[in-house]
Amino acid sequence: MASEREKMMAGEWYCCLDPELDAMRERARRAVHAHNTSPPNERGTMAPALRALLGSAPAGIFLEAPFHCAYGFNIFLGEGVYLNAGCTILDTAPVRIGARSMLGPSVQIYCADHHRDPVLRSQGLETARPVTIGADVWVGGGAILLGGVTVGDGAIVGAGAVVTRDVAPGATVVGNPARPLTEPD
Repeated sequence: MASEREKMMAGEWYCCLDPELDAMRERARRAVHAHNTSPPNERGTMAPALRALLGSAPAGIFLEAPFHCAYGFNIFLGEGVYLNAGCTILDTAPVRIGARSMLGPSVQIYCADHHRDPVLRSQGLETARPVTIGADVWVGGGAILLGGVTVGDGAIVGAGAVVTRDVAPGATVVGNPARPLTEPD
């Protein structure tokens, strides 16, 4: 029988109320706390505990404090990635952010999708869907990206947009739900 972590990693329904997953989230909270409370001259450079937790975090990335993630090991950052203050990544599935992409303040990425049945939802049943952000993407402040979406290279997500479906490379999307911006003639 698969563990809840194995089911989560496979994209199957799993119970998030699980001792193994609880311990992994606690490890992430400790690493995030170390990062968020680092001295001002070290801010953005990433606390060693957080760097060790992430799936990939090459030199040259910059994470402003505060930052929050659920697990950390599912976050893969490309060269030169910048995350502004207040970003939250609930990485129950892989989150890949391409090189030189920038996330504005308070951007939120949610991979978890809770069960629609209220009884099963109350029992902690959820599934995890990945989020992929290409290279050279700009995600404006306060935007929300839901699980299962891909944002193509060079795209722009407007501030406050709620991204519920894929964004084409080079496109600009705005609104809730996010829609392509049409330029006036």
